[in-house]
Amino acid sequence: MTDHSFMSQVEVLSVTDTGRRRRWTDAEKVRIVEESYAAPRMAAATARRYEISRSLLTRWRRLAREGLLIGNGDRAHFTAVTVRPEVAAEPATTDAQFRADDTSHDRVEIILPNGRRLVTAASTETSTLARLIQVVERA
Repeated sequence: MTDHSFMSQVEVLSVTDTGRRRRWTDAEKVRIVEESYAAPRMAAATARRYEISRSLLTRWRRLAREGLLIGNGDRAHFTAVTVRPEVAAEPATTDAQFRADDTSHDRVEIILPNGRRLVTAASTETSTLARLIQVVERA
């Protein structure tokens, strides 16, 4: 004979609180996005590895494609350059003639990583130039 005894079943659901929202730096986002492109069909696996949603990773990937997600190494920076006049096949000009013609050549052309060109006066302040570069990169 079977003895039927009723035992109440208790299920324990535990909620693990991870604290407040995680904050990812741009460099970390870029590293995670690059890892997700390492092989075909790696986005979901990468999202699981870092415990982020696939939609968040997709958003980061879109920002990276649009050039809006920039890691620390990719930020615009200035490099010292030396500007020398081009050697022309024409007869040499005097310094006075060169200075008179120099106003038309007082321009700087910057080719950005996204392929856009920025042409500005050489006398443009570096802070203004940095803002222009950011605007042109996002356009």
